[in-house]
Amino acid sequence: MTKTELLDRCARSGEERVLLGRVLDKLTQARDRSIPAHTPFLSPGERASVEDLLNAAGRPRHLFFGGYPEAERTVCLFLPDWQEEDDALADPSGPVAALEAVFPADAGLTHRDLLGSLMGLGITREKLGDILISPGRAQVLALRETLPILLSQWEGAGRYTLKLRELPLDQLEAEPPKVKTIRDTVSALRLDAVLACGFSTSRTKAAEFISAGRVSLNHRECMKADRAVEEGDVLSCRGLGKCVVKEILGQSKKGRVMLVMERYI
Repeated sequence: MTKTELLDRCARSGEERVLLGRVLDKLTQARDRSIPAHTPFLSPGERASVEDLLNAAGRPRHLFFGGYPEAERTVCLFLPDWQEEDDALADPSGPVAALEAVFPADAGLTHRDLLGSLMGLGITREKLGDILISPGRAQVLALRETLPILLSQWEGAGRYTLKLRELPLDQLEAEPPKVKTIRDTVSALRLDAVLACGFSTSRTKAAEFISAGRVSLNHRECMKADRAVEEGDVLSCRGLGKCVVKEILGQSKKGRVMLVMERYI
């Protein structure tokens, strides 16, 4: 398919069409000029859109990478024929870099504080990956081209001064997410029923969240309460968070579907 045909098929809005058009330009660069190319950082929803596009385009050689295995925000790397995935990930001059910001342990700086101070420098969100926070320290993923600006201009967050250094990716310390395991049953594997189970709310309330456009299934907005849910699916609801269907265990003696879910807390 041509670029226009791919965009007509995959883009659901003008904004998404612009994003996917830029992705196709990077793909063309890697394929026609035989050099590595990459997108800016993608949110999980944007990544889902890009994955749909690449499936429609015949799955060209690519990988998603955000600096560490469980990264939420990732870039899409397009690999020329001569480059292997392991080599691309091990490249010290690759597109993803990290820096460490140290501040007083009792500062109480939040993700919002740090992101706000970064964007106050004129850095757009697409140039920044995940921000990993622990007491007295934050590790920030960013496009390598942005790193010199951060190291020279990012002086503080809130009322606290930051001490910065570039951080090799193999020194990142990403803690596993905190989750609550939920074992329950639902009458059917419908989005409204599973959402209600995952967030400990009523099915009626879950249906209201869905109809209000607050719910995403696998990072795509879904407004169909009867949409089928499968093992491995990710459910998100604005204001409530995210949960994952880890296992579908079959039917109980009463004919209900037994589930194991994990809710991020």
